[in-house]
Amino acid sequence: MSISSSSASSSHATGVADSGRWSTRRIAVYALFVALTMVTSFIELPIFPAAPWLKYDPSGIVCLIAGFAFGPSAAAIVSVLGFAPHLFGDPWGTLMAIGVALALSVPASLVYKRWRSRTGAVAGILLGAVIALAVAIGGNLVITPIYAHMTVAQVAAMIVPILLPFNLLKFAIHGVVTFAVYKPITNLLRR
Repeated sequence: MSISSSSASSSHATGVADSGRWSTRRIAVYALFVALTMVTSFIELPIFPAAPWLKYDPSGIVCLIAGFAFGPSAAAIVSVLGFAPHLFGDPWGTLMAIGVALALSVPASLVYKRWRSRTGAVAGILLGAVIALAVAIGGNLVITPIYAHMTVAQVAAMIVPILLPFNLLKFAIHGVVTFAVYKPITNLLRR
């Protein structure tokens, strides 16, 4: 009994573009994205002078690119596992970071999966940013009073002057950088 070469090679596929298959290469690339998310999540920059304690980290860019390159499941995996190191030191902040990363990258990658164009990328980034903004504000109202010893009213008073502009700036940076680099990176990964 002989096995055709096409069926033999498909059972050992290692290409990243193998839709739905967990090839060795795909697992390695996902692990690389998770590691990049971990590393970039530790880069913290003050970008909003009115609230220097709020720090920007570029990990959301990595989550978005993973989602654009491999779809919503990659976005979800990278968004969750990429923040694992923070879980032990700052569980509440990690919960918020995971929620915001998921809210940004999964909807964006769902839109891009259905509408693979630069317009689809922009639409996905904008949708993800709107959803992530809602999750960030909601998360601050629920979680910040628990660990920052503030009342909900105190957090609510920070929404318009601090939380809203900071998060808008953060998602704008994520969106602009992702839009500028996602195509060359996804083309490189698909080789």
